[in-house]
Amino acid sequence: MRAAAHPAATIMSTITPSELQKLLATQPDLAVLDVRTPVEYAEVHARPARNIPLSELRPDGLAERKDRPIYLLCQSGTRASKAAEQLSLAGYAQPIVVEGGTSAWIKAGLPIERSAVKVMSLERQVRIAAGTLVFLGVLLGFLVSPWFFGLSGLVGAGLVFAGITDFCGMGLLIAKLPWNTRRPR
Repeated sequence: MRAAAHPAATIMSTITPSELQKLLATQPDLAVLDVRTPVEYAEVHARPARNIPLSELRPDGLAERKDRPIYLLCQSGTRASKAAEQLSLAGYAQPIVVEGGTSAWIKAGLPIERSAVKVMSLERQVRIAAGTLVFLGVLLGFLVSPWFFGLSGLVGAGLVFAGITDFCGMGLLIAKLPWNTRRPR
């Protein structure tokens, strides 16, 4: 396990998927939370993980003890880092981010559960939405009014902001859309 610097100036512990799997072999009751959307989780998830989407994470409502480690997964690590920060601020002593998230877990060949339903990742949905808005802004700027070029500029500024701060408002909004929030059967 390693401590990694986080942009919010807090120290965040991390663990590799393989290291976590070794711990689970001797301590199968460890708390492993997947903070992706329910649809992403339903498509594929690490076998020991249970789903609490980042948008629904309420640290005070968790059944986990504050003095025990909580291992956090998302797709690649960004949402898990945000969850770790929330848990740390709420007094949890050991929120630990699984490096590389579910993608790294799968790449390491560790146990997963996969459904037959294929879903589109949140990151891909954000790229499609941003690209569509930029294209529409340019198209409407030429065809209707030059003021529509501002839409493309706003989306570009939002992408730069997301890249610098690691906060993506569009991603948070898309995660709340009906197809991302319903729990698959």
